[in-house]
Amino acid sequence: MNINDFDFNLPEELIAQTPLEKRDSSRLLVIDPLTHQIQDKHFTDILDEFEAGDALVLNNTRVLPARLHGERAETHGHVELLLLKDKGENRWETLAKPARKMKIGEKLIFGDGRLSATVLEELEHGGRIVKFAYDGIFLEVLESLGEMPLPPYIHEQLQDKERYQTVYAKENGSAAAPTAGLHYTPELLQAIKDKGVHIVELTLHVGLGTFRPVSVDNVDEHHMHSEFYRLTEEAAAELRAVKASGHKIVASGTTSIRTLETIGSKFDGDIQADSGWTDIFIKPGYEWKVVDAFNTNFHLPKSTLVMLVSAFAGRDFVLESYQHAIDKGYRFFSFGDAMFVRPKK
Repeated sequence: MNINDFDFNLPEELIAQTPLEKRDSSRLLVIDPLTHQIQDKHFTDILDEFEAGDALVLNNTRVLPARLHGERAETHGHVELLLLKDKGENRWETLAKPARKMKIGEKLIFGDGRLSATVLEELEHGGRIVKFAYDGIFLEVLESLGEMPLPPYIHEQLQDKERYQTVYAKENGSAAAPTAGLHYTPELLQAIKDKGVHIVELTLHVGLGTFRPVSVDNVDEHHMHSEFYRLTEEAAAELRAVKASGHKIVASGTTSIRTLETIGSKFDGDIQADSGWTDIFIKPGYEWKVVDAFNTNFHLPKSTLVMLVSAFAGRDFVLESYQHAIDKGYRFFSFGDAMFVRPKK
């Protein structure tokens, strides 16, 4: 497969810069891989896609205000760190700017010295391992000094940090939001639950891969970066019961999909409690193990996320659906509208 097989022309004005006032007021494109039917709806209509006994799986990761602006201790030149992975003992894997100037041993200062970092290792593609020093509790220092790490295609400032969090976010650790979940409100989740649907949570901390485009022509040569995931025994048991009863498992977003399919691949289709690191790359030809349907946002051209959706619904149909969304003026990417992909069997 060539990367250009997943390309499409997206008008820049369709890239959503700010969230809608009401989370669940976004539009919903419902697509059916079986019938190739495409329907224009609103996100609250997602309630119609569930039956009693189904499960909705949500990623409860919480985004860290992980972008830090500071200066080099010696030259006072501006630096920026994006925190990506907690390596323990106050060490973090980061994306650094300007990385070429940040050498091993260099000290960086943030917030008038309330937080400092020493460069320990140089990694490829602008990565650096740093060790932080601070007084107090690290997350509290980060909350006061850090910015939300909005994707590079969003140029507007976010007035309310919580709008880049899902309403059910609780496990600190992500470098980006699981944006498919941004549409849900407590009221909509309660309505889904009242319908007899199991609301099941898992955790996947969105990491480095979110910020890295595919840089090879041959898709099979692309390597996914690893992300930490966790599924508890209670959640696994609930999902096993849903599967055993013949009802469907609906994943909210590609991060939930990656977690469930990682576990399904590891345990031969069974759903077991598990945690670890996943670099699963779901692309056309993948044999699905756990997920029966899902909601997701509209993704970047030539991205691994478009490939994931294509692996489920078929590349041609997905690109046809994307063109329909473009023609109808749907909003794209993190703060954009949503798609629901029905079961393919």
